[in-house]
Amino acid sequence: MTLSDQGDVTTAHQNIVDGIDGAMDGVEPDRARDTAPGPTGAHPANAARKSGDRVRSLASRYALLGVWILMAGLYAVMMPHKFVNVSTFQAIFGSQSALLFLAVSALCTFVVGEFDLSFASVMGLSATIIPVLSTLHHVNLFLACLVSLGVALCCGVLNAVFIVKLGVPSLIVTLGTASLFLGIAELISSSTIVSVSNKTFTKMALHNVLGLPLSFYYGLILCAGFAYVLAWMPIGRHIVFVGANREVARLAGISVDRIRAGSYIVASLVAGLAGILLVATVGGFDPTASSSYLLPALAAVFLGTAIVMPGQFNPMGTFLGIYFLETGILGLQLLGYTGWVQDAFYGAGLVLAVTVACVVRSRTRTA
Repeated sequence: MTLSDQGDVTTAHQNIVDGIDGAMDGVEPDRARDTAPGPTGAHPANAARKSGDRVRSLASRYALLGVWILMAGLYAVMMPHKFVNVSTFQAIFGSQSALLFLAVSALCTFVVGEFDLSFASVMGLSATIIPVLSTLHHVNLFLACLVSLGVALCCGVLNAVFIVKLGVPSLIVTLGTASLFLGIAELISSSTIVSVSNKTFTKMALHNVLGLPLSFYYGLILCAGFAYVLAWMPIGRHIVFVGANREVARLAGISVDRIRAGSYIVASLVAGLAGILLVATVGGFDPTASSSYLLPALAAVFLGTAIVMPGQFNPMGTFLGIYFLETGILGLQLLGYTGWVQDAFYGAGLVLAVTVACVVRSRTRTA
């Protein structure tokens, strides 16, 4: 190897290292600042500046919580007898578990820089298969749930093949497969609502624990587990690297295509679980209603980028975003605004969330 070749290799290696460092800076800027060693006997002005930076960091991370508290306080003042009671608390935190699972399904692709519009239709197909098999064809309910998960897995594989293997744009593929899955759901159900009645199945979702149904704790465990994987497991670090900079991750030896394909498959599986949870909660599903879940899930995911880890898609932010939106909608409904208010609130929330995420991300990059 000549000296010039050695110089080229060294330069390439340094570029990879610099790129990884840059991705790390974008992923965890606050942790890097917090763990950086500081000089002993620091000047009081430096200490004050660091204290101010920490306050601003906390404010940017949890500002949405302050808005949530103010909104809840406003509703409490305007209608103390309607809003301030146990039933309102249960309505907010006990009725959104299926939507939370669906939002996490969308999050699975967003964290790796992909895009999926079919997750709501996958949930709808899964939720349709269970009562159709169980009620119309007398299949064991547990087996029907396994079949619905298997179909959801096939949906994810189909998306992965077209997007990752064949290189078709994800927006086109998932828009098409969303319509395909919706059509299949309408076909097998004959475009009618099919219900299922099983007390044990319902109890698995609605059994009350500390005033809330079990389904709430399923969603909490799902989000906490996802956050743990992203923060502490090697596969999670790889996922974050791919989402931060795909080319740098590939040069660093990470199997980018495998992670991209896996994100679509896992997203569809989680959407299948959302379908099972939805059927267990309400006892059936109307396949034509699948598209109505798309906007709320996207609004919660993007709103989650404004909290916990500003500018980044994160599970706990999505968890809080779901219940923030539900608090706002329920309060408006209690005030007498019905019908249009849900779509309007979710639409405005999505636009506001995307705007906040873009502003926070741009400020993080320039900091």
